[in-house]
Amino acid sequence: MKSYLATTAALLSLAAPAFADGHASGDPAAGEAAFKQCKSCHMVADGDNVIVKGGKTGPNLYGLVGRTAGSTDFKYSKDMVAAGEGGLAWDEASFVEYAQDPTAYLRKVTENDKARSKMTFKARKEEDVVNIWAYLASVGPES
Repeated sequence: MKSYLATTAALLSLAAPAFADGHASGDPAAGEAAFKQCKSCHMVADGDNVIVKGGKTGPNLYGLVGRTAGSTDFKYSKDMVAAGEGGLAWDEASFVEYAQDPTAYLRKVTENDKARSKMTFKARKEEDVVNIWAYLASVGPES
């Protein structure tokens, strides 16, 4: 786990300038439409400025770009917190892989075959997730 997370952290530090401006390869408008499948559990809100009124079953996704996994005021699984403590910070590639199979992704990054994610939804289309990332980057804080 440590070697994978160290490698990931090193690659993220190299990629940080490219992602500092919220760079995303997807289409934010298509992502806004695709986010409808997420809002039953997730909201996007900057304090009182609600961008997407959604559920509270999942964490608020405002400011997700570059954020350390499991680090906001939400009751994450212990495995998500461990991934963040091990260096996982959200970028497009990690978000896309996670959203398609959350538990499998956590098992990979934590090197714990019993790791679990609280997110049970699995996105079917990678393109939708790429677009959702672009949307979240577009409505997040400016870097």
